[in-house]
Amino acid sequence: MRIGQGYDIHRLAAGERLVLGGVEIEHTRGLVGHSDADVVLHAVTDALLGAIAAGDIGRHFSDQQAENAGRASKDFVREAMRLVGARGYQVANVDITIHAEEPKLAPHIDQMRARIATLLAVAPDATSVKATRGESLGPIGRAEGIAAQAIVLLEPTS
Repeated sequence: MRIGQGYDIHRLAAGERLVLGGVEIEHTRGLVGHSDADVVLHAVTDALLGAIAAGDIGRHFSDQQAENAGRASKDFVREAMRLVGARGYQVANVDITIHAEEPKLAPHIDQMRARIATLLAVAPDATSVKATRGESLGPIGRAEGIAAQAIVLLEPTS
């Protein structure tokens, strides 16, 4: 078995889309990034790559490459999953924590879980998505950005 951990953070700004866990969320501000800035799927991608010791998201999907501009983060997860499978592993489970002062994420958690479970080819009950607030501390608590952490456990396919 292999374990990987991923983390990402992006700044919130007016005029941007807010996409978390593959789900577009209506909000007054969205995340700024070269791709769709989905911090949840970026953290998941890094966790997958880390579990197979294949570097990080920037190594595979550089923000210096024009083809990654505006790209959907689900593409990054799919490519990381291809690499995981090529190494003889599959996802056993994933545990994700989203750090956000706003918006309220509880109404979107089940939809995020379903999308992520599909991307990782696991059952929703092997996909945990939680949200926590910054309690007015730091950039998260001041609602300047949103961060996500992901831990993934891989098991051999055979």
